Amino acid sequence: MKATEPIGRVPVRDVRPAVECGRRPAKAVPGETFQVTATVFREGHDAVGANVVLCDPEGRPGPWTPMRELVPGTDRWGAEVTPDATGRWTYHVEAWSAPLTTWRRHARVKIPAGVDTGLVLEEGAGLYERAAAEVPEGADRERVLAAARALGDDSLPVPTRLAHALAPEVDD
Repeated sequence: MKATEPIGRVPVRDVRPAVECGRRPAKAVPGETFQVTATVFREGHDAVGANVVLCDPEGRPGPWTPMRELVPGTDRWGAEVTPDATGRWTYHVEAWSAPLTTWRRHARVKIPAGVDTGLVLEEGAGLYERAAAEVPEGADRERVLAAARALGDDSLPVPTRLAHALAPEVDD
């Protein structure tokens, strides 16, 4: 990145492996797994997400590999990837704001404390409805929609509404 280039809302910096600041290729053999790391952050306290995309020697992007924060609070993310053929592979890191993850973090704190409960639940219902639109039709989408309905259902106790949204199968 040149010094005059603007930094986006979710910067991706210090991507590794890098040899001589990217002037020379990092090397691996087919079938060898290696870790790609990057510093990913944004202003404020909102959550981010990141993926590594490994591109084959013809430049075709392969499936993305989700990254995870290596040490919580450090903004250093990583994932392991494995090229499966000989050639010049490339990779890049994608990053984005993660409003649903941010909401889940806030809801786990605010709702048990009784802070802005109605507003938090309403916001969560809207986020889950939007998230469901991105999930392919089927059981997974229905689970996300059920969480959105539970969050918006005033007839249910607040802890039950939150439990539906924070269930591991919904998170998956």
